[in-house]
Amino acid sequence: MADEIRSGPPVLPAVANSEEFKKARRSLIETLSRRAGGVQITPSEAARSEFAREALAALAASPTQWPEAAQSQLLREAMDEFFGFGPIQPLLDDSSVTEVMVNRADRVYIERAGKPHRTTVTFDDDAHVMRIIERIIQPLGRRLDSNNPLVDARLPDGSRVNAVVPPVAIAGPCLTIRKFSKSKMGLDELCKVGAMTPAVSEFLKGCVLARMNVVVCGGTGSGKTTLLNALSGCIPDDERIVTIEDAAELKLVQDHVITLESKKANPDGSGEVSIRDLVRNALRMRPERIVVGECRGGETLDMLQAMNTGHDGSLTTLHANTPRDAIARIETMTLMAGIDLPIRAIREQIGSAIELLVQVARMRDGSRKITSITEIGGMEGERIVLQEIFKFKEVPTPIGSAVVGALMATGLRPRCVPKLEMMGIKLAPQLFIPGAAIPVRPAA
Repeated sequence: MADEIRSGPPVLPAVANSEEFKKARRSLIETLSRRAGGVQITPSEAARSEFAREALAALAASPTQWPEAAQSQLLREAMDEFFGFGPIQPLLDDSSVTEVMVNRADRVYIERAGKPHRTTVTFDDDAHVMRIIERIIQPLGRRLDSNNPLVDARLPDGSRVNAVVPPVAIAGPCLTIRKFSKSKMGLDELCKVGAMTPAVSEFLKGCVLARMNVVVCGGTGSGKTTLLNALSGCIPDDERIVTIEDAAELKLVQDHVITLESKKANPDGSGEVSIRDLVRNALRMRPERIVVGECRGGETLDMLQAMNTGHDGSLTTLHANTPRDAIARIETMTLMAGIDLPIRAIREQIGSAIELLVQVARMRDGSRKITSITEIGGMEGERIVLQEIFKFKEVPTPIGSAVVGALMATGLRPRCVPKLEMMGIKLAPQLFIPGAAIPVRPAA
């Protein structure tokens, strides 16, 4: 019965957005709340069916007799309010939607195919938005109020959640949910959607297997975490992996995985566990690989030291627009550790620790691609040497059309090839010959 309700006939937007319809929905939800005595998220199918029967009975007893389409809509919205995340539940169920953005109660946007679109979805009021936010963060033990108006969280499926409430959010509570594909995106899948070429995929897989330290860098929403997850999937099953994140998002398929998540401070200011604390603790857990979701502060110094003290094969991400910008940002974040190190010492740490920078970008058509793979070749004087191995070259196209180009080899042979060969990883020489790469076409 619950599935039939979920797939019922559509109702006209003019009816669904009318005050009479909203009033009927609120009345139905209040009636069922009194009967249920509580709200349960994702209950058993039997509980959902029982709820549907009670909802049908309540509608039958209502003084207003709605047509079949309107009844189905009322039932769906009541089910979403009780067992899901209210008005945005259909958006979360839509596999084509990659991001849901609640700017305020009557302004809900989505991202589809890399482009934002405004929806007809609305909340009743700010209090309605707050109830949904509380439903998301309550199971995680997070707190959100005027004294603590910012929160990062996740949905049960791993989707990333950020919420901001007054007094910081002037127009009312804001909610941003970045969805992740339910199907695992490995390197092969990223090739299929045009994020990289098979040649680059083969090279990156070899680098992970050879235990090279890799940093994925890019802007917000460029696909850093997706690529990090794909690279982590190349780690052999028999290696012990420790993942460290603010909100656990990585979905590793290996069995020998320890997942650590940071913790915000308690109301009295105690009990905080930062990413830096977790990185330090991870070194005592006999890790063979350390995967940090994102470096954004003083933990960068601990990560560099881990890479330089036998914990090779580490992976992480950071925000940067170019490989050279990534180096500058790593220097800045290292200084945030509060240790007064000379800049040359920091650069020597970077030059000896990080071996590969993988730059990703969100293109103007909404697609996400690897735009550069750069090898770090140590120090030359006061400057870190960068050697670009692959570079995305775009073909001019009309304004508004899809981005077309190729991720081409630059012709430089990576210095890491001997290391790969010592690990038994043989790469075809033509991988690094310009013109031998397969064009990166727009995703279908």
